[in-house]
Amino acid sequence: MNISLPILIHLLTVLPALIIGAVNLYSKKGTPSHKFFGRVWVVFMLVASITSFFIQSNGTYSWIHILSVVSIVNVVLGFWAIYIGNLRMHKGCIVGAYTGSLVAGIFAVMLPGRISYVFLFGV
Repeated sequence: MNISLPILIHLLTVLPALIIGAVNLYSKKGTPSHKFFGRVWVVFMLVASITSFFIQSNGTYSWIHILSVVSIVNVVLGFWAIYIGNLRMHKGCIVGAYTGSLVAGIFAVMLPGRISYVFLFGV
């Protein structure tokens, strides 16, 4: 299978985003490392979400792309929320974005016909 540039960029950003996100969600909040990795996670998530729009099965968008829009909105709002000091909104947006990315990843890998399914299972 030929891996296009958008797929490669998506994979190289979504995989670290899942790891960094999990570590940051369970780490002590407000520390310099939490803030640093939070910013790194924001970049990875935005790049992963944006590149998903260049990945289309059969040349069309799917319902999974809706989760990319939701992730972008949640990441941006979560970043803005912490900037203005709204911790409750920040937590809700970030947990929502992380959960949405997990759901999208699970469906992208498990649904027959999806590019990642074909890549992993050769079917």
